[in-house]
Amino acid sequence: MKTNRRDFIRLTGAAGAGLIVAGFTSCSDSEGEIKFAGPVDGDMLTEFDGIVKDGNLYTTVKLAVPEGMRLKVNGIKAQFSNGVYQAEIPLTEYRNVIEITGRGSVNRQSIVVYWLKNYTNKYRFSLDDNILFLKDIHVNSSKYVSIFENAYLGFLKEVHDTYGTKIHINIYYQTEGFNLSDMTDKYKDEWRSNSDWLRLSFHALQNDPDKPYLNAGYDQVKNDCEMVKREIRRFAGDELMGPVTTLHWGEAKVEGCRALRDSGYNALAGYYNLEDGKPVVSYYLDAEKTNHVTERSIWCDNKEGIIHKKIHLVINNSPLNEIAQRLDEIKKDKIRSAFIDLMIHEQYFHPDYVDYQPDYREKVMAAMKWATDNGYKPSFLSDCVFS
Repeated sequence: MKTNRRDFIRLTGAAGAGLIVAGFTSCSDSEGEIKFAGPVDGDMLTEFDGIVKDGNLYTTVKLAVPEGMRLKVNGIKAQFSNGVYQAEIPLTEYRNVIEITGRGSVNRQSIVVYWLKNYTNKYRFSLDDNILFLKDIHVNSSKYVSIFENAYLGFLKEVHDTYGTKIHINIYYQTEGFNLSDMTDKYKDEWRSNSDWLRLSFHALQNDPDKPYLNAGYDQVKNDCEMVKREIRRFAGDELMGPVTTLHWGEAKVEGCRALRDSGYNALAGYYNLEDGKPVVSYYLDAEKTNHVTERSIWCDNKEGIIHKKIHLVINNSPLNEIAQRLDEIKKDKIRSAFIDLMIHEQYFHPDYVDYQPDYREKVMAAMKWATDNGYKPSFLSDCVFS
């Protein structure tokens, strides 16, 4: 079944309205309540979570329930083994309801999980904190025949031409002496003609202050986001837009993330790390859910209709001679590395930046080479998680 983003939001919203009654440790401990040990509500499963046979994904559902109960999972009898009830069931669609039934005091319970058929062995390359290259194109619009005469965007085209990389650029609305309303639309046809490998999306109003949306309300995030989207449409076209973004600093209240979702961004990328037990660059997720995203690299909050995707490597934070080694380490975990997410920030490209990295080009090329050499194919995340 093909599911578009509108269907995705509608279906996950239905889950949030009451379909889901069990999942993480927040579920009830009352008599008859069942704890899903795996998968949990919102998990996005791949071929590495089971066996693909006859066009279906057969995966094992595990339930943390005391022995002595009679349970069925989607009509299949669950067996007690190694301290949990287990049943292997087929997932036949993109969106799958897993329902538990039983005798006596057992409550009928269900979760929703997803089967990502087009997800494994793909990689994405995104760039954060972007605005300076657009300012340069604006300043030189009377001279540049092509947007790729800008050194930064020209380099990204070189990356694409060399490795077929699809490139996702998260942009600010403004910087000193320039905002997106100044940007010429003379190159709109050229932007459009490269939309098969190039994306532009909202990142923030501007670079400073740090963590600008940490305590922001719905309206502030929505207004900033819509300003950027409006200008992208004007100077580049709808073809450059999509449903995925990374918010500046990846920190926001759930209200802010709802604003992003309502603006069309219902997949968010971030670091999803824990520092001293506290989530960082994890949007509104608590420690338990942040850790779950880290372990699986992707998870859907069915209540909010938002997909959370982990960025595996921040290239500008990695010494050139360690990039391949770090990615080799990530690859050891098949679940975690099914889809590799690579990211770098724009400012380190520019020689006049205080923390300029002269090996910026070499770092990017090293990461793309590793992905290619290890069998990963370039992709936009949206092409892999909504169907």
